[in-house]
Amino acid sequence: MPETADIIEDDDDEGLPRNLVAMVIDIVNADDIATLNTLLNPLHAADIADLLEQLNGRDRAALLMLWKDGIDGDILSELGDDLREEVIDTLGPSALALAVRDLESDDVVDLVEYLGEDQQEQVLDALDPTERMVVEKALAYPEESAGRLMQTEVVRAPSHWTVGQAIDYLRASDDLPDQFYHVILVDPRMKPTGYVTLGRLLGTPRPIRLSELLEDSFRTFRVDQDQGDIAYAFNQYHLISAPVVDEDDRLVGVITIDDAMIVLDDEHDEDILRLAGVDAESSLTDKVIATTKRRFPWLAVNLVTAILASLIISLFEDTIATLVALAVLMPIVASMGGNAGTQSLTVAVRSIATKDLTGANVWRVIRREVLVGLINGAIFAVVMGLVGWVWFGSGMLGVVIAIAMVINMVVAGLAGTGIPVLLEKLGIDPALASGAFVTTVTDVVGFFAFLGLAAIMLL
Repeated sequence: MPETADIIEDDDDEGLPRNLVAMVIDIVNADDIATLNTLLNPLHAADIADLLEQLNGRDRAALLMLWKDGIDGDILSELGDDLREEVIDTLGPSALALAVRDLESDDVVDLVEYLGEDQQEQVLDALDPTERMVVEKALAYPEESAGRLMQTEVVRAPSHWTVGQAIDYLRASDDLPDQFYHVILVDPRMKPTGYVTLGRLLGTPRPIRLSELLEDSFRTFRVDQDQGDIAYAFNQYHLISAPVVDEDDRLVGVITIDDAMIVLDDEHDEDILRLAGVDAESSLTDKVIATTKRRFPWLAVNLVTAILASLIISLFEDTIATLVALAVLMPIVASMGGNAGTQSLTVAVRSIATKDLTGANVWRVIRREVLVGLINGAIFAVVMGLVGWVWFGSGMLGVVIAIAMVINMVVAGLAGTGIPVLLEKLGIDPALASGAFVTTVTDVVGFFAFLGLAAIMLL
């Protein structure tokens, strides 16, 4: 077996070393805990989570039984929900207690919020009473809210303190968070009035008051505010951390950039998955039955839309029977419209998510997409007109497919932008529902335009 250090150092690719999975399986089968520790202990928690996801169920269970003491809270936090439940069940109460004891409150909340009741209780029982009370209070807030996202470990100071007093306080404190970026200033009623970065604090003479060092970026979030809006604000205004306040504007926690960016990344992944009709909770470790249940509803919706398109085709059975070339060419019209609609749809959904597409510019964007569809439609209409003429020797057939192509490309641009905007106005997630509607529109319009024009112009 090659040296473990060699395989890690010799692989320059991002992510896991190429042979790591095979090496881990061999080491686990040999029951060699010392070599396993040497191999895995230097790895980042995210890489170990990836390793667990790449192992099959039998090898993963064997690894966890041999390396229980190596699983910590950071690794559990990196796992997908389904795999996290499996790992927690394998660890047992004592190993679980060791795993979560050093996590910040927000990481514990993230760890347990989507677990079943029994597993939630396992994790909560592993905490000391004070930490458990903090986590249970956070779990009482609405899902995907600032209260769930924040950590309660906050570095705060009275607004009248000087730099020297703040530095002395920080040096004397033995319960500071592992990472923090600001000292939050509060008034006597515990209401945040601003914050000071650690850089300015350390670079300023001791007699200067903290109130003279406040940052312009300061803003607070309500405890019940949606975490998607918070992540957007962090990205939009380049925030590093921000205080969270209760209904009386009193400081209750702080949100840091790492948590906000995880939310933003999850929102992006969710949009991509939903555009494909896949549940946002799907992962590579999902079981067959669970994956089937998640995908079935949208496949059923697509079946209904396909039947609708087929009904349109059935209206022109006699036309198709008379001119078989129509059956050959009509999928091209629908396919081009579907692809154009998907392009507009993707841009629209992304712009809605980033709040770039608003009521102020929606008509300008729709007009642009329609014009793009018109221009692209005209170009491809010429191409397909020539194809129809050369292929089937009918100039009029080329004209029919050219006109149908222009119509469907224009409608695709309109539907791809307009449908997500309309759904968003109705309070429906455009990423989840737009795809089926846009596909239906482009299929129906494409078939109806092509076959209808053929019935009028060719027969």
